[in-house]
Amino acid sequence: MKFLDQVKIFIKAGDGGSGSPSFRREKFIEFGGPDGGDGGKGGSIILKSERNLNTLIDFRYQQHFKSERGGDGKGKNQTGKGGKTLYLKVPVGTQVFEEDNKTLIFDFKKENEEFVVAIGGKGGFGNTKFKSSTNRAPKKFTKGTKGEEFWIWLQLKTIADIGIIGLPNAGKSSLLAAITSARPKIANYKFTTLNPNLGVAVYDDKEITLADIPGLIEGAHEGIGLGIKFLKHIERCKSLLHMIDITEENLKEAYSQVRKELKNYSKDLLKKDEIVVLNKTDLLEEKEVKKIKYDFLKRYKVELVTISTLDKKSISKIKSKLTKYVS
Repeated sequence: MKFLDQVKIFIKAGDGGSGSPSFRREKFIEFGGPDGGDGGKGGSIILKSERNLNTLIDFRYQQHFKSERGGDGKGKNQTGKGGKTLYLKVPVGTQVFEEDNKTLIFDFKKENEEFVVAIGGKGGFGNTKFKSSTNRAPKKFTKGTKGEEFWIWLQLKTIADIGIIGLPNAGKSSLLAAITSARPKIANYKFTTLNPNLGVAVYDDKEITLADIPGLIEGAHEGIGLGIKFLKHIERCKSLLHMIDITEENLKEAYSQVRKELKNYSKDLLKKDEIVVLNKTDLLEEKEVKKIKYDFLKRYKVELVTISTLDKKSISKIKSKLTKYVS
């Protein structure tokens, strides 16, 4: 499935139906009174969040949405039928903005939340409503009001417990595939991951939602590489899993480079809980792994785990660690 995290759409709620100017017409009744019914209410448009969705791609092929108009009133005081409400499904994590793409209207943070984004027009009054002691045969009736219509922006910010970050080819997608049922593309070249991937790991009956973000290279916060487009997806993650290839020539530089990009994008990202994972330990001797881990911890005061995504014990170990980062 293609990934789309921002889209502009036009919405038009249904207009209200018109009231009826009808009069009673019955045999032997020469001057029947007014019996015009009111118009029906126009259909509103409601956005509803769905957990099973993770992209806004459906809105790429249709940008205009209109709900039903209310039915007109009829004689015998029959009220017009109300227009059907139009429901549009969006992923959890979707933010709704006004046309300026800056003014936030609503933020979907939970599953099955509903937001009435456009209200249908009110139905008009039939002439029965205007009958009075001084006006026994009113011809007056009113038309329904217009339903709300405007352009809005939908922006998707992935919501996950833990965001997996790191340089390209650090093994982020391999980890996601190893500990969840997600099946991201995996290969030995940079930028295998072109879109955020979501997966759910289960350990001790506890669910952990993880998001694999495309690799961050130097200058990502300025638009270099793929990182800038997806940095916003880790803003809503509760914690970060910083993955590093243990065979990197300069681990400290690899670690600092990613942290620098986070800081330049938003200093708030540095305040999140972080677990550092040195991956691909199967490529080194055990003594070498211990020395690298010792040297890294001398420089940085972080929680550090060494793993190989090919080793089942490593996977169990990292799952156990991650449960501490889920509230």
